[in-house]
Amino acid sequence: MNDDRKPPRGIASLERFDLLPLLRDGVQVHYEGSIDKQGYNADWDWLLYKDGDEFVIFDVDGPGCIYNFVQHRYPDSPEPTFRFYFDGEASPRFEIKHSEFGMKAPFVAPLAGAYLGPEEGGRGPIRVVRSFVPMPYARSCKITTDIRLKGAAKGDGGWGHVVYHSYAEGDDDLISFTGNESYDRTIDIWTRVGEDPKPVMPSEATAHRDLSIPPGGSAVVFEAQGAGCIVSMLAKTPGIGANDLWIRATWDGHESPDLESPIGAFFGNELGINAIGILSHGTRADGVSYNYFPMPFWRGALVELVNKGDKAVHIASWDVRSASAESALERYSEGRAGYFRSSSYRESRATRGADAVIGRIAGKGHMVAAQVTAFARKPGTVSCEGDVRVYIDGIATPQIESDGSESYVCYGWGFPTPPETNPSSGYDGLPDNPWSMVRLCAGDCYPFREQLVFGIESGDYNNQYLRHSGILFYYGVDAPGLLLTDELDVGDRGSEEAHGYAANGARGGYSLESGYEDGTRELLKDTGRETEGYSEFTVAIDPRNAGVRLRRRSDQITGRQRAHVYVDGERVEARSWYFADRNPYKRWLEDEFEIPSKYTAGKTDITVRLAFEQEGENRVWNEFYYWVYSLV
Repeated sequence: MNDDRKPPRGIASLERFDLLPLLRDGVQVHYEGSIDKQGYNADWDWLLYKDGDEFVIFDVDGPGCIYNFVQHRYPDSPEPTFRFYFDGEASPRFEIKHSEFGMKAPFVAPLAGAYLGPEEGGRGPIRVVRSFVPMPYARSCKITTDIRLKGAAKGDGGWGHVVYHSYAEGDDDLISFTGNESYDRTIDIWTRVGEDPKPVMPSEATAHRDLSIPPGGSAVVFEAQGAGCIVSMLAKTPGIGANDLWIRATWDGHESPDLESPIGAFFGNELGINAIGILSHGTRADGVSYNYFPMPFWRGALVELVNKGDKAVHIASWDVRSASAESALERYSEGRAGYFRSSSYRESRATRGADAVIGRIAGKGHMVAAQVTAFARKPGTVSCEGDVRVYIDGIATPQIESDGSESYVCYGWGFPTPPETNPSSGYDGLPDNPWSMVRLCAGDCYPFREQLVFGIESGDYNNQYLRHSGILFYYGVDAPGLLLTDELDVGDRGSEEAHGYAANGARGGYSLESGYEDGTRELLKDTGRETEGYSEFTVAIDPRNAGVRLRRRSDQITGRQRAHVYVDGERVEARSWYFADRNPYKRWLEDEFEIPSKYTAGKTDITVRLAFEQEGENRVWNEFYYWVYSLV
């Protein structure tokens, strides 16, 4: 059984939905997949490098956990076998063929499955396999295939992605995936979509029947003093997709509402054309809408329904179930758990020539769900090609991307067959336009310590007119968990001298003008250095730190950059600084390395040494700029 005061990892993160509010210190979310390196829509080549006779599509160092795996294939194309290597082992610990998703344990329904798309002009049908099976690893993980995943034509199919967490350090409970784990409890929970996925908590119901809210009016549906937790909300309301009725929740007497959302989005479907539902929120076949996100509070709660329309709204029923202070405080310590919140709702509008920002979040917390809706000008227009891009804590390289909107919710070839749902994602609408997609990020939540920005392209490369609306749901607190304490501009003599910068085996400096993988065409010019030995520098940190995060700007013209990290002469054991991907077109990369607090606590400065280790084609470690953040 997972410690109720410890954020769950691996299988426990799917079994303990009640622990979703616990803040995720030492956890970062990442994406690896088949993104067009030039920033257009040719997202069909998924390859990091070749290793003997195998093609490597995923390669990370350090402890972590895979939570989502997706790959698109034409049924008449050659079938790949995916091989999973853990902890540096020479032989794969687990293998699965494309056709075995949904059938080979533990990749069985509903944790894994397949979607078969339409013919699409004779090229299809496309077969999209997806998995939400947690695959933890204590030291490292590599995924290979026996054929190269490339091509968009009939007989090919190279689209795919992995979403995973990395951990600043491992622990004794983190045991690498074997394929023999029991997922019976998770499968049972995921089979009962529409029922509360949380373990039973002692609670009581507040019921409302036949509510009528006049235009511009509101009705209180829950109010409490002291500590507690809302366990669930169930409702029967007319026109679930209509934006006239909103829910507004304020926790602990905050000046501004923590949650303010149209009820369509709150119940997982902004359009409301069909009744769809995922594990956390949705509408059942009997017309009852549900939201099972736990919502803790410590000094009080106020939940209201607000009519923003010009006609009265009649609600058949609205039931709130809440846990007592004693039950809530057993699970949620103030400061270690976040408030359930929403981003500001984005009204439907177009963004010309740039990503549409669905939500901006500030503070510290983790995103757990996203709702995005899109309208094109004409019915039936294919409007799904836009990539989702998520930026965390101000980093310029997206930490989450997707090869198209539909791939973000683990489907493929557009949104041609609504409604579609699985326990973690789905979509509603009319074929291709309009559409509304929902994604639950339970295991693979998106932790942030300062901010999170969620955007989506309009079309292949922001070349289409689309009106987007949407909202994000997250757990968070106002105080940021990140403090910028130093910066080193490599190549700038003054900055290097101030930080005692030195390099052994230096190959010299060079300048580069290029762009980031951020969907823009903006160029940045900078001067940096490369070394085949090590570089060393001293930086300031906050002595109250709970660890330190190093962020580096580098040139990713070649992949597999690796360096071992030393702090004051002591090697960081959990991982090396390793980035396997490359981009010879948009060459700027910002990636990060998190140093656990046992190397940094109580110190005002640290000396960092980055010792290059050669991997594959890469012959040097390059560095242009470092940002130093103290985790607070």
